[in-house]
Amino acid sequence: MTVSHDSIQEGYSDFNFIFAAICGSLVRFRLPSVTSSQNRPGFIYDAIVIGAGHNGLTAAAYLARSGLSTLVLERRGIVGGCCVTEEIAPGCRVSTTSYIASMLRPEVVSELDLGSHGLRMIPCDPAIQVPFPDGHVVPWWVDRERARQEFSKISAKDAARFVQVDDQLKKLARYLQPFFMEPPPEVDTSTMKGWSHLFRVGKRLRGISSAEISQLVSFLTGSLGEFLDHNYESEKMKTMFLANNVYGKHGGPYQPGTAIGLLFHLLSGGEHELQGFYGHVMGGMGSITQALAAAGKKLGVEIRTSAPVARIAVRNGRARSVVLEDGTELRARMVLSNADPKRTFLRMVDAKELPEDFRFAVQGIKMQGPCAKVNLVLGEEPRFTGTSTQASALERTFYTLVPSLAFAERCYDIAKFGEIPEELWVDCVVSSNADDSLAPPGKHILTCFVQYVPYHLREGNWDEKRELLGDRVVRKIAEYAPNVPGAIVARQVLTPLDLERTYGLTEGNIFHGDLRLEQLFFMRPVPGWSQYRTPVDGLYLCGAGAHPGGGVTGAPGRNAAHQALRDWKKGRLREAA
Repeated sequence: MTVSHDSIQEGYSDFNFIFAAICGSLVRFRLPSVTSSQNRPGFIYDAIVIGAGHNGLTAAAYLARSGLSTLVLERRGIVGGCCVTEEIAPGCRVSTTSYIASMLRPEVVSELDLGSHGLRMIPCDPAIQVPFPDGHVVPWWVDRERARQEFSKISAKDAARFVQVDDQLKKLARYLQPFFMEPPPEVDTSTMKGWSHLFRVGKRLRGISSAEISQLVSFLTGSLGEFLDHNYESEKMKTMFLANNVYGKHGGPYQPGTAIGLLFHLLSGGEHELQGFYGHVMGGMGSITQALAAAGKKLGVEIRTSAPVARIAVRNGRARSVVLEDGTELRARMVLSNADPKRTFLRMVDAKELPEDFRFAVQGIKMQGPCAKVNLVLGEEPRFTGTSTQASALERTFYTLVPSLAFAERCYDIAKFGEIPEELWVDCVVSSNADDSLAPPGKHILTCFVQYVPYHLREGNWDEKRELLGDRVVRKIAEYAPNVPGAIVARQVLTPLDLERTYGLTEGNIFHGDLRLEQLFFMRPVPGWSQYRTPVDGLYLCGAGAHPGGGVTGAPGRNAAHQALRDWKKGRLREAA
């Protein structure tokens, strides 16, 4: 999709869309072949994207779709970043890092026609399932009436309240939805541009009541625990909501700002634009990035793997080229970084090219990822106590092991002081039950997300403690599925340090910066620079460190590409690099 007439205009008319598509095709026809550029000295790309994660690939596809010669550089030998499917034992493939598709933007799926490139998702149903220590397994069904009936077995009062709260939350989430797919406003009442941005915000909130504004503020600043205590009486019912929130986030459920996840997870996702969509991706999460890469290549994107970037060369305040670790210099008219803000601005850009206050703000971004992954290949399917013998394979796929809010709060309290909790919060997905192509007959894939572990250990280091973490995860799973320890064929443990070293996540933060109020919306990545542009002309941030944040959404990549295209259309970036 091409750019709007100016930065104030909202959306794109059908005429502009068709006109841009035609013009983009003509421009692509006139451009030299991208594949031949490697052999032509002095070739200048219109755009270079650093990092072939899902946001980088998304940005590249939109840039190429508008006719720009685009190159993607990836440090690893495969594309995908943290959205990958990798073999961890012969014939056994696992979504090594991200593992469920919950908020992949429908616009990205449809506009890039990812279905034609092999992307297929099926809904998680139940979307959440919590086994409790007493052997009671509670599923959260996709169909709300079925979910209400299930919850009524816990508490009739809570089940009735669930319907009321669900309506309330979904309505509030719909108010937030438009902000997800556009740059945040520039909050500046000293300029007409700033006023126009505030007017845009007002239009988005047209019709909202004062009570709903109060509720939004409460969700932004309040704690998940307090919200649940206020609305529900059963500890099991409260735990069902806990199991769907605060993933990858600092702070226990009673910490301020943890309630916002209730709204984030009700934003629409998937090809059918369903609120609260959770999906299993056939072929693993890597199928998303493989589809994005295929869509990009069809549009003319060139992708190079095993091409780690050392620095972004800046001359006269403008990003002019990208220099690889082997010394190769590649020139570009614009550069988009899918790396996190700290890696981009503190390691790739020379300090003298950035304002001191900007670098200081970037240094202050709160990272220190609080999570890890443990991936298992099993010789038999996990048998979770309490699961019905009549349950289908899909109903035996998703289990969240967190017995209560108090348990989660204790886990965080221990981890924040640099200790690995003895008792861990573990999210389990038997992904081979949803997709039997991931493992050969007789083998099963169990991927486990681990919440509340420290990046900095008080004693020792993660290379020494890696297997201890793996052992504690297996022990926790055994409390609910006793056959798992004896069925393990292969085990992969990814600590926060491994997430940093292998996948390029500074401090192991899966969101490129903590999702907290002071690091969201017009303050992401730092105040004053929330609209994907940076203090270096021609350099943009297109990853999860930019608005709207983390998760496999494609939103930062799409938004950043459109912002760069707006500047391109104004002619500021077209002169020779």
